[in-house]
Amino acid sequence: MEFFFYFSYIEGMNKQIFNPYLPNFEYIPDGEPHIFNGRLYIYGSHDKYGSSFFCDNDYVLWSAPVNDLSDWKYHGVIYRKDQDPLNKDLDPLFAPDVTKKGDRYYLYYCPCNTRSIGVAVSDTPEGPFEFLGHVRYENELLLGQNEYDPYPFDPAVLTENNKSYLYIGFAPDLSWDFMEREFGNIPLSSGAYVAQLCDDMVHIESVQKVEILDCPDPGHDFFEAASIRKFNDDYYFIYSSWNSHELCYAMSKDPKGPFTYKGILYDNGDIGLVEEKDRVCYTGNIHGSLIETDGKYYVFGHRQTAYSTYSRQGIADRIYMNEDGTFDQAELTSCGLNDKPLIPEGTYGAYIACHLTSKNGASHYLDVCDESFRQNNPAFLQDGPDRQSDPNQYIGNMKDGSTAGFKYFSNKDEITLSVVTRGDEGLFEIRTSLNGPVLACMKLHKNKEYTDSEKVSFKLNTKEKFPLYFTYKGNGSIDFYSFTLE
Repeated sequence: MEFFFYFSYIEGMNKQIFNPYLPNFEYIPDGEPHIFNGRLYIYGSHDKYGSSFFCDNDYVLWSAPVNDLSDWKYHGVIYRKDQDPLNKDLDPLFAPDVTKKGDRYYLYYCPCNTRSIGVAVSDTPEGPFEFLGHVRYENELLLGQNEYDPYPFDPAVLTENNKSYLYIGFAPDLSWDFMEREFGNIPLSSGAYVAQLCDDMVHIESVQKVEILDCPDPGHDFFEAASIRKFNDDYYFIYSSWNSHELCYAMSKDPKGPFTYKGILYDNGDIGLVEEKDRVCYTGNIHGSLIETDGKYYVFGHRQTAYSTYSRQGIADRIYMNEDGTFDQAELTSCGLNDKPLIPEGTYGAYIACHLTSKNGASHYLDVCDESFRQNNPAFLQDGPDRQSDPNQYIGNMKDGSTAGFKYFSNKDEITLSVVTRGDEGLFEIRTSLNGPVLACMKLHKNKEYTDSEKVSFKLNTKEKFPLYFTYKGNGSIDFYSFTLE
């Protein structure tokens, strides 16, 4: 089944796209963006809202025309857990990647607990994909079965000049107990590896370790989530670092490396940006990549929701390439793929916040947060179970001092603002800079159902784009659903 979602909030408004860029009922992390036939496709894992583990759902696919990234189309399930013959227990399918060779499209994926990389194939980028085999040596032994093999995890794949390269690996040198607890086995050789694939896209000719030079400290070194891209004459090896919340990258003139460390592309708490000393949002693991379209570059990652690292949503932002091919770290925004500030008119869902903190700031999610944490921190939540329709995500449990921030809106001299909330009474303090003056105070009334607030108006002292910050002040807690600008 295929259907379309249009991201517009008021009649007559030009279509806009926000973060997260897919409908807010959709939980696709580990996004690998690829452009085929003029469309941008997102191949990723598929989390289940409220789950206690990663990637519980089958792979689904979304795409949009490159000239209108607000016009997302759902292609349905493209590959199921039960299609892999080794996956007898229907374990989760971890992060996949796709490449085109000849006229066919090859999906590489990692079933949990099987020590294997699966390959599926389709005649179209939309799938559905059919099982082809497991990546193996020419003697038919599966990659991952040799004593000194790399751990077959998070495959990335690149094809050029009729040659294909598969990148895999994991670096749990300091987390053996985590691996044994979570995955039921311990990896073999640590680190990232690249295998050159044979023409059949299943067998491999050779395997070697991916060497990353000049990494400034262990925190920025490879941990997981390999991704590979080529722009101009440079190969970009992209990965999640030991710091867990950041995408780092290294460059080489050879697809097999060695690669030279260059820096951070994206961080789901904005840690690393000069102006940000603390995380601006609750962080967790990250996996993503880069894409170029019409001379513009975008970086893809994911954010955490539901007090857990198991309910993740794709986010993306504009990123800028320097003359030497390096990138400056991208900033988390609410406008993301919109590629320009949002229109300061209309109704916006609070779920597009790119800043979310408690009175004491934000922290890093590990597994599922305990009850004490849930009681004292806000989170992105939805009413009801996991589903493929009926989006109703909101910011839940904002207590005294909690702040939700939205970047950016285009300039306007004066703003009239109202919000929709439910919960206890209190105030929203409105600012256009995080530590700036309060421009307006909005009274919130106690109500079990979502209720509109009274409108407030204030002048803006800027001629440039501006953010909006909402800080709750009160003795109880509220759920923040939306705000309207006039």
